[in-house]
Amino acid sequence: MTPFRNQAFYEVLPDLFEEAHKQHLFPDGKVWADAIPKTSPEKIKTNYAAWQLTQTTPLKSFILDNFILPAGNTSSFKTEQKTSAEDHIKRLWSFLKRNPDQKIEGSSLIPLPHPYIVPGGRFNEIYYWDSYFTMLGLKVHGEVQLIQDMIDNFDWMIQNYGYIPNGNRTYFLGRSQPPFFSLMLALLAEIKGPHIWQFYLPSLVMEYRFWMDTQEPSHAVTLSDGNYLNRYMDTNALPRVEMYRDDVELASGSDDKAAFYQHIRAACESGWDFSSRWLLDSTNLSTIVTGDIIPVDLNCLLYALERCISGALVYSGKRDEADGFDALAERRMAMIKKWLWNEAQQGFNDYNYKLKAHTAVVSAACVYPLFAGIATEEQAYHVCRQVMEKLCKVGGIVSTVNHCGQQWDAPNGWAPLQWITCEGLSRYGFYAEAKEIALKWLSLNDAVFSRTGKMLEKYNVEDLSLEGGGGEYPVQDGFGWTNGVYVALKGKYGS
Repeated sequence: MTPFRNQAFYEVLPDLFEEAHKQHLFPDGKVWADAIPKTSPEKIKTNYAAWQLTQTTPLKSFILDNFILPAGNTSSFKTEQKTSAEDHIKRLWSFLKRNPDQKIEGSSLIPLPHPYIVPGGRFNEIYYWDSYFTMLGLKVHGEVQLIQDMIDNFDWMIQNYGYIPNGNRTYFLGRSQPPFFSLMLALLAEIKGPHIWQFYLPSLVMEYRFWMDTQEPSHAVTLSDGNYLNRYMDTNALPRVEMYRDDVELASGSDDKAAFYQHIRAACESGWDFSSRWLLDSTNLSTIVTGDIIPVDLNCLLYALERCISGALVYSGKRDEADGFDALAERRMAMIKKWLWNEAQQGFNDYNYKLKAHTAVVSAACVYPLFAGIATEEQAYHVCRQVMEKLCKVGGIVSTVNHCGQQWDAPNGWAPLQWITCEGLSRYGFYAEAKEIALKWLSLNDAVFSRTGKMLEKYNVEDLSLEGGGGEYPVQDGFGWTNGVYVALKGKYGS
């Protein structure tokens, strides 16, 4: 497959791109990566060569003369006085909606053919796994066409690239995100009927092949018993364009910079960027080894994908092929129980296949086997105990029990993990625990909204007087998946 490719300005002007980073012109590297050239990159290249001879103006002035920098800040959205959080969200959908894109020469944006919802704040493009949780709210609010449009954008990306990139930016090519496409289709099929499965079957199979491709660097890892499970990985071994300076500085002390870049990119594919789940030393991001780790969540989502493909094949009258995918799902279920159940911890746990040991990081990923219906009743009981005793805080579920300054660690809680946890516990009959978590999260969202007029990307679930923190950028507002999960949990559990 020869994918559609829109050459971005940073590829035509690598010297200018790097020089702006060397001069620390942009505290947030994503602003520079998302800049839109005012003319062709080749013309700017000529202008830059002339500027270098004279340098009569500062570099920042040259950039502002030749590029449009993104605004993309949801803070400009005005909250109506005395409005409820849900009414606020209903109004926000149109603010976060983007119409079909037009191709702009030199822009990093991959133009999509249908409307879509962006998360908000600095995130002014579609994101893969965010969108599933956003759709939960869109469904409640009757925005069925927008769900359809977003799914069709993802289908378009699969058909053009062979997978769904992290987001619709050229600098995201080389990695995906947690594979929720099949669950998006399940959501749509609940509304429109099972024919949805047959229509999107080719893309489901194509996405599965992406995750199971054995070409290095592969997402599939063969374990010591000869069976395989999957990991997060990126095909590129270079600094991330959107966080270029940060990556170069972090890699400066590494003996293997290429491996470091792949590990940090793989963490971005996980969606948990960053977390102690991926670190050998939870206090040191430079010890990141994401690609060495077999994650619980990814393999549960691939199990769900295998089951969905089987169901789509049955609907399409291809029973023999469906049996093959059922066998793959059964095999994966057995491998998850064998390799990712930590008997000593009595919970599901990521596994470092190079160290041949569980990572022992207690995280909300432990609930995915319940969400996917993989766990035994006894395992589910122990997971529920672990969740309520170690992860459940005053404002909801904390991402991990570790306090190490990363945004996917304590004290932060994130909307998608609240939904996965509540759904997983409910599936195994732990309704009271699921409701307790949901109501804590809803109460926290309401309190912060009442105080700030905003729905945030992440929250501090341990100290309700403080905002979430950590990570590479300030807390963002908007916010797509928070909105979706809030609406869905409120509809299911009330307040």
